[in-house]
Amino acid sequence: MKLSIVNYGAGNIKSIQFAFKRLGVDAVLTDNPEEIMASDKVIFPGVGEAGSAMKMLKESGLDQLIPTLKQPVLGICLGMQLMCKYTEEGNTKGLGIFDVNVKRFSNKVKVPQMGWNTISNLKSDLFKGIKDNEYMYLVHSYYAENCVESIATSDYELEYASALENDNFYGVQFHPEKSGSKGSKILQNFLDL
Repeated sequence: MKLSIVNYGAGNIKSIQFAFKRLGVDAVLTDNPEEIMASDKVIFPGVGEAGSAMKMLKESGLDQLIPTLKQPVLGICLGMQLMCKYTEEGNTKGLGIFDVNVKRFSNKVKVPQMGWNTISNLKSDLFKGIKDNEYMYLVHSYYAENCVESIATSDYELEYASALENDNFYGVQFHPEKSGSKGSKILQNFLDL
């Protein structure tokens, strides 16, 4: 299986590569459009700030490529948020793959949300073998609003979409690569799609 991780300068790549290596797959970090298009599966990672991340995607033309991909694509954390219509972070227009906006948590709660939280209302093959209210690891100050494309929700100040799905595109707000055996199971499910 050919697995590509989209390289656009967004950090946290090593832990994703290690997580897939444990599952027996070598993930290639690349910004080459041909290589990405020829992959069986694509990971769109992200740690950082939405505005500067989007700027890097545009400079490389990857902002045009990603929405046209036909194979399963998994956005993780900021990757998922950039796949949405718009994010309040840096007043940034996203890729529009998911028809939902990303907002900032209010100052009524500790921001960023950092640590373990449960995911529930699971509605996808991505969560095969995962029970409702399983704990996943999160670090984020912004959230995707709950919407029709939501395939999992979490509660932090309010109920938000902790995972999204639209056709061949999937997004998770949490970090499966840092969420132990259950996170590994989700990554394996993605490989099995």
